[in-house]
Amino acid sequence: MAVVFAASASLTSVAQDLRTGFFSDYFLYRHDINPAFANDSSYFSIPVVGNINVGMMGNFGYEEVVRNNPLYPNRSNKKMTSFMNPYIDNPLKGFASGDNKINGEVKTTIMSVGFKKWSGYNTVELNVRANADLRVPYRLFQFAAEASNERYDIGDINAAAQAFTELSFGHSRQIDRKLRVGAKLKLLVGLADIDLKMKNVVADLKEANQWSINADAESHVSMKGFKYLSKKKTYNASEASYDHINDVDVDGFGISGFGAAIDAGAIYKVNDDFTVNASIRDLGAIVWSSDYRATNDAKSFIFDGFHDVSANSSSPDKLDNKADKYTDQLLDFANLRDKGDKGTRVTGIGAVVSAGCEYVIPTFRMLKVGLLGTARINGPFTWAEARLGGNISPVSWFDGTASLSVNNYSASIGLLANFHTRHVNFFVGFDSLTKKVSKEFIPLNSNGGVSLGFNVMM
Repeated sequence: MAVVFAASASLTSVAQDLRTGFFSDYFLYRHDINPAFANDSSYFSIPVVGNINVGMMGNFGYEEVVRNNPLYPNRSNKKMTSFMNPYIDNPLKGFASGDNKINGEVKTTIMSVGFKKWSGYNTVELNVRANADLRVPYRLFQFAAEASNERYDIGDINAAAQAFTELSFGHSRQIDRKLRVGAKLKLLVGLADIDLKMKNVVADLKEANQWSINADAESHVSMKGFKYLSKKKTYNASEASYDHINDVDVDGFGISGFGAAIDAGAIYKVNDDFTVNASIRDLGAIVWSSDYRATNDAKSFIFDGFHDVSANSSSPDKLDNKADKYTDQLLDFANLRDKGDKGTRVTGIGAVVSAGCEYVIPTFRMLKVGLLGTARINGPFTWAEARLGGNISPVSWFDGTASLSVNNYSASIGLLANFHTRHVNFFVGFDSLTKKVSKEFIPLNSNGGVSLGFNVMM
């Protein structure tokens, strides 16, 4: 929720693996898409910059939440505000009529090595990964922007974030002339996991600027040094005060859990020109050592509505300086109370299933076309994508790929430029080209990102 209302202005992070790279035989990290893939040469990555992936996908984003403030129309003095500003025309423009979702993922390879040994191809990788997912119903935005009806059946709200490191060991080998198989074992070290759910949210108008909110809400946080901060809260003189979460604090940061996962895949060569493959990845879980839980014991409570904090202000403060006030409103809306550390909990990391095929043009063998289907299975944040691509290798040291994808949220174009000399590999690619960005370089439509890497060939 805070990502939508307050942090959209600073969200810079869904592609943990460059799926456009699937269509290139020379893309070193195809084994991250299917562990059965192997490279012709050994390699090792330049630390940290060997393989970086940052991206997000969604059906709403910056341009829906953050608007130009009509109180500052002068182009040289233009200020930003939120969609809740009462002077905004058509405040709900761009929001999906059903669920509004954002999926963001970041992956940085600290170290990666690939080499031939033991009758196959082997990889060892150390990665840092982070995911952020959000699902918000249209009726919540409608309530926040209008608050004009007497009743809003808002529905369910979900927000989650997770960060962990993974150490993976992969091996692939040729079984016979047509079949190749591969697998990876991943050891996971959990850094943080956050999960917020609000179910069956209903807002009923009681009197002017007073809403009765009914919901079942709970929050789970697993993070070393984490704690909720609370303050006394009373809505009226007849109601007893109680502790209400109004902020959080993290004192230190470190290992918060351990887990494991596996990848498995296969490639089958139908003939010299046509190949099919399939894989499943990230099949595993993390056991977290803590579970800081919060719930809204009062299923019905009074809320005074959302307010755009800069709507009637002459202050030239930027939107990000108002983030704390937006977050305060969200915490009032959730009405959570600290229940302490409930001990261990187990969470998945979001399994990914993919299947694809590739076809080399017989009369022009430097050109290859293919199709890749991918689905991430992660509860309310599940998504699926179909991607059609083509790769051309005009010279021995360069190949280029273009792809077209359709997923739950949008259609997009992907590109990859891959330079591979005898000793050096450098690539830069996009699974979704970003047409427009804000001055902070945030994709306006939540679909964009970049993948790049620098590696040494052996």
